[in-house]
Amino acid sequence: MQQIILSDYEQTPALTDVAIPEPNHGEVLVRVKAAALNPLDVKLQLGRVHAYFPLTFPSQMGTDLAGTIEKTGSLTSRWRVGDRVMARLDPTKGGAFADYAIVPEDQLVLLPQDLNFNSAAGLPTAAGTAWQALVEIADLKAGQTVLVHAGTGGVGSVAIQFARGLGARVIASASGDGVEIARELGADQVIDYRSEDFATKVSDIDVVLDTIGGETQQRSFDVLRSGGKLVSTVSPPDQALATAHKVEGTFVFHTSNAGRLSDLVKAMRAMGQSVLIDGVFPITSFAEAFGRQASGRARGKIIISV
Repeated sequence: MQQIILSDYEQTPALTDVAIPEPNHGEVLVRVKAAALNPLDVKLQLGRVHAYFPLTFPSQMGTDLAGTIEKTGSLTSRWRVGDRVMARLDPTKGGAFADYAIVPEDQLVLLPQDLNFNSAAGLPTAAGTAWQALVEIADLKAGQTVLVHAGTGGVGSVAIQFARGLGARVIASASGDGVEIARELGADQVIDYRSEDFATKVSDIDVVLDTIGGETQQRSFDVLRSGGKLVSTVSPPDQALATAHKVEGTFVFHTSNAGRLSDLVKAMRAMGQSVLIDGVFPITSFAEAFGRQASGRARGKIIISV
């Protein structure tokens, strides 16, 4: 089979011929139909998250996938060959960018019949992070106001929809054609960050979802109401600043969780929500897809079709 392999940090990922793996106890072999790129893939390739996700080389790449079960290991009772599934793999092990992938059976989620493979592959990390941030950590409620930075990114595009579905007022930052996309996703107000300063446009925000970090994160404290919450997917917020502004600052460290993934899929279907897809690339064009992910210009998810 073919698989994307990283030989070392800062090296170019390569499409490589490898043997089809065999599932062990409690594992299944999934024939991958689609896999999604994430900002984490770029950080892993550059070695920027080595402290959290140390890699052993040669390293398999890819965490988010959707496909069908090809084979089950012994003592695997729940799943059957042919089941349509999705999963998020351990980032230190990877393996999603391949014809086949080994997945622990407790990390699999059954796909609804009306959910296609490309959309399903785009859900685990992006939607899981948005759900964890807004629902589990921020406990966002109807009537509250949330500011979503980078509203047309993978996490931001889902976060806008989740927040609207929860009955919150949504303000998003975007640029270029992303301004209209954010509106179409459900944002009540969109700030073009290239020409507008969000800190002068909004105030008394209940929740800020920070997907950018740096100066944007620091200045976001100024727009929160007393008792508000800043949740970052990029870096731990400055606790001294949080205390000074009388708000909470929390870092989302997203982990694979099949229960959460199942819950958010049900919620998205109930609210009529969908995955924003930037583009679909064959695995033979992985270099082009990876370059677009690294550029930071993607609108939603970049999907690798296998």
